[in-house]
Amino acid sequence: MADQKPPRIAGDDRATLLVLLQYQRESFVKKISGVGDEDARRSPVRSGTSLLWLTNHMADAEATWVLERFNGRHAAAADHADTMGAAIDRYRAVWAEVDGVVAHTPFDQPCPDFDGGPPVNLRWIVSHLLEETARHAGHADILRELLDGSTGR
Repeated sequence: MADQKPPRIAGDDRATLLVLLQYQRESFVKKISGVGDEDARRSPVRSGTSLLWLTNHMADAEATWVLERFNGRHAAAADHADTMGAAIDRYRAVWAEVDGVVAHTPFDQPCPDFDGGPPVNLRWIVSHLLEETARHAGHADILRELLDGSTGR
C-alpha cells in the first residue's frame, strides 16, 4: 500500500481541521479495506482489539461526540456491524451525518453539559475527533501489519 501524504492547506482553523479529519478518516478506511471478515475479527494483540471492533468504535466516537452530546440526538444503543463492509459503510454514514452538523454550526458553539466536566465547544470536539482518528489509524496500521503484513497509509 503506497503512502498518501496529508493535504496541505493554508486555510482558517475550520478548513484546516476538517480537511485533516477527512484525511485521517480516509486513511483509516484505506488501511482496513480488503481485510477479510475472519481476519477483521481476530486480534493479534493482548488487549483484544480487532479491526472490526476498531471500525465500529470510530463510528461510535463520532456519533457520541457530535450527534448525541453536541447535537442532542438521543440515539438507541449502537447497532454494531458484524462484517468489515458493513462496518465501513456504517462509519462513512456516521461521518456524513457528523459533517452535516459541523458544516452549519459555528466552531465556538458550546456543547451542552453531558457529564458535569469542563465545558467544550465544537472546535474542541472536532480537534478531539481528529486526534482520536489519527491515533486509531495508527492502531489499525499495526493490527493490519500483524495480520497480513500490509504496511503504508
